[in-house]
Amino acid sequence: MISRLRGTAVARNGERIVFDVGGVGYALAVTPTALRLAESGGEVSLDTYLHVREDTLQLYGFGEPAERELFEHLLAVSGVGPKVALAIVSGSSPADLRRAIALDDTARFEAIPGIGKKTAQRVVLELKEKIAPLTAVEAPHLGAGDGHIVARDALVELGYSPAEAEQRLAAVDPDLPPAERVREALRAA
Repeated sequence: MISRLRGTAVARNGERIVFDVGGVGYALAVTPTALRLAESGGEVSLDTYLHVREDTLQLYGFGEPAERELFEHLLAVSGVGPKVALAIVSGSSPADLRRAIALDDTARFEAIPGIGKKTAQRVVLELKEKIAPLTAVEAPHLGAGDGHIVARDALVELGYSPAEAEQRLAAVDPDLPPAERVREALRAA
C-alpha cells in the first residue's frame, strides 16, 4: 500500500496531478486541499490511498490525514466507489462532513454532484456509528440548532432545492445567525 508521497507536482490535468517522487511520476486524483498544497510549489507530502482493481491501480491524494480517513470510511459504504468518495471528501471539510453525518444531514450529501438521495441516506446510516462518536468528542457543542442546517432548511422551505440552498449559503458569512444567513442568501438571488 502506498500511503504517503513526498515530492513536487510537475503537471496538472483537471483534478489530477502528476507528482514527481525521486524521478518517478505518480498520477494522482486529488482533493482541492491536496491540489492547493501541490501547486504551492516546492516539495510537499501528500497522504495517499491506492485503490486496486483487477484492471487498474489508481492513486488518490489528500492534503490532510482526516480526508484520507474519511475517504476510507466512505469506501466501506455499499454503493460508494472511489470516485464518489473523492467527490464527497472534496465537497466539504472533513469536520463539516462528520457534523453532517452526526446530525443525519442527508441534504448536505445530496448537494454534491453525483450523489442521490439513496446514496446520501446510506452514507449517513452506515457511517453514523463510526463517525458520530468521534464527532461528539471533537465538538460537543453541536446540536439541533446548528445554524447552517437551520438556514439551509429555511431556504428549502422557501422552494430552493437542497443543492441550490447549499450553493447560496456557500457565499454567505457562516458566522451570521441563521435568519441573517437566509436574508443574505435571498438578497444574492
